[in-house]
Amino acid sequence: MDDIQRKLALIDKQLAGRHIHKQIVSTCPLLFVAVGLIVGILIQNSLDISIYFWLSLLALFMTAAILLFILKKPYEHNQYISAYFAFICFICLGSIRLANYIQPEANDVRNLAINEPTLATIRGQIVTEPYINKYHDWKFAQFMPTDPTCSFYLKVQEVETVNGWIETTGKVRVQVDEPVLNLSPGDYIQTYCWLDIFRPSTNPGQFNTAGYLARKNVFIGASIKSRDGITVLQSSDYGSFVKLKAKIRQIAETALLGDMPQDESNQGLLQALLLGYRGDIDSDTYQAFRKTGLLHFISLSGMHLGILVGMIWWLCKIAGLMKPARAAVCIVMITLFLLVVPPRAPTLRAAVICFVYCASFFFNRYPNPKNTLSLAAIIILLLSPMQLFEPGWQLSFVTVLGLLLFCERIHFFLYEKIGGIPLSKKVKKTSSFFSLVKKPGPYLLRLFSTGLTAWISGAGILLYHFYTINPMTFFWTVLVFPLVAAILMLGFLKMILFYLLPTMSIFLGFIVTLLSDVLIWIVKIISELDISQILIGHVSFALIIFYYSVILFAAFAAFRRPLIKKAICTVAVFAIVVFLGVVKWQRTYRDNLIMTCLDVGHGQSILVQLPGSSNILFDAGSMYRNDIGRRIVTPFLDYIGTNRLDAVIISHNDVDHINGIPEIAENRKVSNVYANDDFLDKTDQWGTAQFLSDCLKQVDLKIQSLDTVLNFGSQAHLNILWPKKDINYDSELSDNNKSLVSLIEFADVKILLCSDIEEFAQNELLKLYPDLNPDIVIVPHHGSTNTLDNDFLKKLNADILICSCSQSQYERIIRNKDQTISGLDMAKFFYTSKDGAIIISIDKQGKINITTNNK
Repeated sequence: MDDIQRKLALIDKQLAGRHIHKQIVSTCPLLFVAVGLIVGILIQNSLDISIYFWLSLLALFMTAAILLFILKKPYEHNQYISAYFAFICFICLGSIRLANYIQPEANDVRNLAINEPTLATIRGQIVTEPYINKYHDWKFAQFMPTDPTCSFYLKVQEVETVNGWIETTGKVRVQVDEPVLNLSPGDYIQTYCWLDIFRPSTNPGQFNTAGYLARKNVFIGASIKSRDGITVLQSSDYGSFVKLKAKIRQIAETALLGDMPQDESNQGLLQALLLGYRGDIDSDTYQAFRKTGLLHFISLSGMHLGILVGMIWWLCKIAGLMKPARAAVCIVMITLFLLVVPPRAPTLRAAVICFVYCASFFFNRYPNPKNTLSLAAIIILLLSPMQLFEPGWQLSFVTVLGLLLFCERIHFFLYEKIGGIPLSKKVKKTSSFFSLVKKPGPYLLRLFSTGLTAWISGAGILLYHFYTINPMTFFWTVLVFPLVAAILMLGFLKMILFYLLPTMSIFLGFIVTLLSDVLIWIVKIISELDISQILIGHVSFALIIFYYSVILFAAFAAFRRPLIKKAICTVAVFAIVVFLGVVKWQRTYRDNLIMTCLDVGHGQSILVQLPGSSNILFDAGSMYRNDIGRRIVTPFLDYIGTNRLDAVIISHNDVDHINGIPEIAENRKVSNVYANDDFLDKTDQWGTAQFLSDCLKQVDLKIQSLDTVLNFGSQAHLNILWPKKDINYDSELSDNNKSLVSLIEFADVKILLCSDIEEFAQNELLKLYPDLNPDIVIVPHHGSTNTLDNDFLKKLNADILICSCSQSQYERIIRNKDQTISGLDMAKFFYTSKDGAIIISIDKQGKINITTNNK
């Protein structure tokens, strides 16, 4: 465009910038309404204001709006005043809806006095398909004392009390400690179980199951020992809709996988891509998609539904149907699709948009995309206002809104910069590759622009919730999108033809399987390049607000001198980059020593971050919690921005100290693994040490013999005090008494890690080191008083005593105060089961600071 056109465009932007709210009201008023609803939910969630206040305010402004509508002619700007009245009314409506949503009924199951596990008999209807937790990706699952568990949600209807059965409402999450194969959605059951409330996560970065379930109004869990504790009172015919939904999903799964070869990696990926169920994806594949930032492909969203609707539309067009008939068929298929897939926010958002698009053909209207997106947000938030706080909801809507607002601008900007000529000038057709990206609408450039826009829009949310930046995601998206699109199109077509043309379905299944293998192979190769992900760690919400403010400013602010705007944007972006760089540097290189004792129940996992950059992990295991390497330790390392461990030190071969190590080694860069000479001794009767060694060999790690002194190039010193190599003890000494005792010294502060040593080793340690006098002690054997020498802790005389133990073990310790701890100041004791993760920071002057992640 010439200079005159550019100046006119600049004037238009300046005028638009002054009246941006007028543009919204005139072109997409539902966006205004949706923002009001969101603001109301945020206010109510933060302040918890009385519902009567919001009702009064709503009545006041509705009355004002009605009066304004009656007297609208004398006023010039009534349209915009009405819009602001609607904005305030929807703030009130959002607050009222949230208050009503989280307010339980009088007979809700959560109102039962359940402060600790309580035995109860309940009746209710199963509302989800029972899911078997196989833990097939957890290496040490075979050493667990129990079978795989099964879980489902139960809509409670009756609870037995001393006065008989009473009516009850609400949902509980049921877990059965063995696989259950003969229960179906819709079954009306009675069960004798333990009821307990869900408690918040106790470790930084750990997935907050209690918060997640609370957003679904599920606060109580029911634990059942075996299938024998469940009695089916009425079969699944009782719940026809639930049964229908389960049946349709089964049909769809059979159509997709029924004639394919049994390959877990293929089937898991295809179920995620086409049906939205990610539970069967193997760990390696899932981590590869996550590391490359391509998880959005295996999270069912608008792209998946759009491809399905596009296919149905095309097939209907081939069949000769007119547009209204095609739209009707698409609506039916979307409805069936919603019955098959999990009801997640991205899927529901895409479904509403598709419904509106199809409905427009019945009324000869062209839907406004921003209005349609706003309508989807309004519907979902009115149904479930707590969805607003779900990362999936935020990422879905913010990304799509970003695509609507910025994608064309970025595309045209890139076109002009790459092509080197204005859009108004024609480009001569040539056969060269570079000519493709010079055209106004080339597939490659548009795909790249879309990927870049989606990445910019979602980067802030991904950083806040998942602690990482994936700068190469948009490039990888362009690379693998054609392959993903082909799998989706052929996969959906295979499902459609499965019952019509079985032979063709088998042929398509072969192609889809081959393509999925290629996709997995490409994504894993990309992830091994290790250039896709920058781990930052937890950042403040203020930074995310600033990031999105910069984006909005860059898009909508207008200045007479564009250079001023460019300067402001450059400084703002530079400030964000510098801030993130400083945060990353501080978390990698530090002056203090930081020790974190994670809450893993009955077990131990302690991360010591030495001054400098070295990170040492002492053990990672738990007796009764599953897969703590993936569920607790790795999320914590993400939270603090650490992707490298210089050493993993193994105290001994008990499973409650080592069964999380293989998953950590798979998902983190581990330089060395150390253990004492007795670790792989022939007396390893349980086989756990050899099994761990075999697992580590798969990731090219070998367990090395531990020296008395380890040097990590830090001001802190790490010494191994026990067992002593130069002393010959009885060969029948227990594994616990052979476990490592380590001493860390920094700034005249001593930390003693006692592992599981029992009375014999405790007495020997005091004889060898009579002047030990540590300041901090990890109490031996998880604080068990049964194996603790009467004078051990008293003679150590430490200022801080930490017990890594389970809740039941903590209660036993407190209840059975014997002479081993009776003379000690109980204020010195910290328990992971009570205090959560315990973080101790020691500065260069030797000052000790303790923080806990209290429940």
